[in-house]
Amino acid sequence: MSEAGYNPSALGPQTELSRVVGAQSAKVIHGAFGYTTVSELLGHVPRRYVEVGEIQPISELPYGEDVTVVATVTHSSQRKMHSRRGFLLEVEVQDEDPASRGLLKMTFFNGYQAAKELLPGVRAMFSGVVDDYRGAPQLTHPEYTLLGQDDEAEARPFPVYPLSGKLTQLRVRRTVETVLDGVDADAFPDPLPAEVRQRRRLPELSQAYESIHRPHEVREAYAARRRFAYEEALVLQSLMAERRMLDRAREATPRPLANGGLLEAFTRRLPFTLTEGQLEVGEQISHDLAQPHPMNRLLQGEVGSGKTLVALLAMLQVIDAGGQAALLAPTEVLAAQHAQTLRTLLGDLALGGMLGAAEASTRIELLTGSLPAKEKRGALLAAASGEAGIVVGTHALLSDHVQFAELGLVVVDEQHRFGVQQRDKLREGAGPTPHLLVMTATPIPRTVAMTVFGDVEVSLLRGVPAARAEVRTFVVPLQLPAWRERMFTLLREQIDAGHQAYVVVPRISESAEEEDPERARTGEGVDEVQGQRTPLEAMERVLREHPALAGVNIGILHGRLPAETKAAAMADFAAGTTQLLLATTVVEVGVDVPNATVMAIIDAESFGISQLHQLRGRIGRGAFPGTCLLVTSLEHEHPAVERLETVASTRDGFVLAEKDLELRREGDILGASQSGGRSTLRTLRVMRDAELIALAREDAAALVRPGWRTDHPGLAAAVDSRVDDSEAAYLERA
Repeated sequence: MSEAGYNPSALGPQTELSRVVGAQSAKVIHGAFGYTTVSELLGHVPRRYVEVGEIQPISELPYGEDVTVVATVTHSSQRKMHSRRGFLLEVEVQDEDPASRGLLKMTFFNGYQAAKELLPGVRAMFSGVVDDYRGAPQLTHPEYTLLGQDDEAEARPFPVYPLSGKLTQLRVRRTVETVLDGVDADAFPDPLPAEVRQRRRLPELSQAYESIHRPHEVREAYAARRRFAYEEALVLQSLMAERRMLDRAREATPRPLANGGLLEAFTRRLPFTLTEGQLEVGEQISHDLAQPHPMNRLLQGEVGSGKTLVALLAMLQVIDAGGQAALLAPTEVLAAQHAQTLRTLLGDLALGGMLGAAEASTRIELLTGSLPAKEKRGALLAAASGEAGIVVGTHALLSDHVQFAELGLVVVDEQHRFGVQQRDKLREGAGPTPHLLVMTATPIPRTVAMTVFGDVEVSLLRGVPAARAEVRTFVVPLQLPAWRERMFTLLREQIDAGHQAYVVVPRISESAEEEDPERARTGEGVDEVQGQRTPLEAMERVLREHPALAGVNIGILHGRLPAETKAAAMADFAAGTTQLLLATTVVEVGVDVPNATVMAIIDAESFGISQLHQLRGRIGRGAFPGTCLLVTSLEHEHPAVERLETVASTRDGFVLAEKDLELRREGDILGASQSGGRSTLRTLRVMRDAELIALAREDAAALVRPGWRTDHPGLAAAVDSRVDDSEAAYLERA
């Protein structure tokens, strides 16, 4: 068990595992999970439990019922299956009942782990439904838990842990129990305040550790799991509440509505009526901008709901009040598109300082990393002098070389591409804090918004402008030649009708190392399916050689192209010169070409649900109906095809967002880009635990007041353990 000379009573949360389980075991645990301390290992929560029930002799097993036996493996062999790929593992065990000593056969289809673990002489607990195989009882793919020779087969649940590397259930369980033996309530201060524990009827920390790892019954284990999920929710909500408190303590220059300025001139010219949603959200933002503390608001709206127009109204209100606005976009293509869209919307109101400018006008500057030196110097000067009321840019805006005369508002588009520290970079400085508006077209379920963006107020922009057309979506199976050919003829039909088309591929080149840098940097579109991923180079050959597309003007757009080439490609497509644009996911957000009516997404299984929804939003942006083709080489039975069919079944982004959470690993929803370093959810699940998150938000709002860290040091320490140094700096800036 523990090393010689080690005193279990001295064990604390930060005790190194090597002191408790020995250097070799600690090395194995670290290699598998990255854990180095006692508290990290104790936080390795079982994913389920094997309900033992009454242990039954093999000779008395009833057919068709769920049973549990403790037995020793006597024989194990493998043979290939004839009707399908893989192998069949056959295991024979003998039970421990001295009166029975019955034999029981078990089969595992492709049982790779079982083949390694269930060797002759191994003792284990098996659970499953008994079936009849040639007149004898058999278990097919039973659950099993390895036991040591001295383990008592108690009538209690056995934990089943997530595994990694060469670790077995038995080794993880023994290691956890070794650590658990040294846990003492006095040495493990509980981060949950006592009054919160009592109000929410949650067990104390050391009791919860015991219950979740060595429960006497399953309900005891799940009560402990609820406690740890709540603790995680409270820690996150306390972190968010502290951010809100510090933001409220900052000073900002109020930017109230002004009469007779740019905003009034612009709204008077609008050739259409704002939607009800735009008016409602616009009023919320306008109210926030007039306050003496900084606005910190998330604007989420469906693709095409008009977020950019709402943001422009806010920027004009700030300019009228003597400030400047910065619009931060994740890619150069999107930044250039935003700059062009704003100039088009404003017309001569964007010609400040130029011939032909309106009486009340401003100036829009574009600042990206690849701008020629002369243009970059001009943009920097216009920002620093105050001549530019709006500066649109990429990460280049975050450079220390960028100065503003009086920055009043920061707008961050597609904010999930930027971390907390990045989005806050522009707001740093000795003067008042600029207001902040972050936007996303990725629908976010309410519980996710509370968990990830609990530090911001959330505005939901519902509805889309009346001019938007319907888009139909179809899954196209490449293994059916007729469907494949129909894809090409549909592209040609739309082009011949005077419209334009997108073809989107998951990567640029044959080399896996040469991915689109925009995609690689942000982590977007990482494969969930290991399979074919058609590169742009190969797809270009297919398109240019296919008879149905003869004579079609094909353009190319991806993140590795020089900035001027990307700008030219987008300009040609927007002007209609390019009839078919072959691109990577650089077209995912912000690209607005109303004449584009069809999109084929190649190897659609390589993309997540939200990304497919975003890509689809590039078509049907005008009065013409659109068609989106989700092209896949997978068989219909493949699990990833379910994801594609989900996207094809609805255009409701919130339905898709919830389905996305169900299908992928929810624990990654708090990635390092959102909240700092150690942020992956462990026990908490935002969809399953919506009620707990709401309770934790309520409790955090009551707990986090000036001086709360002194009153609740355990909770404060847990909050600090969730964040890295840069995040801590964020909390200290006020």
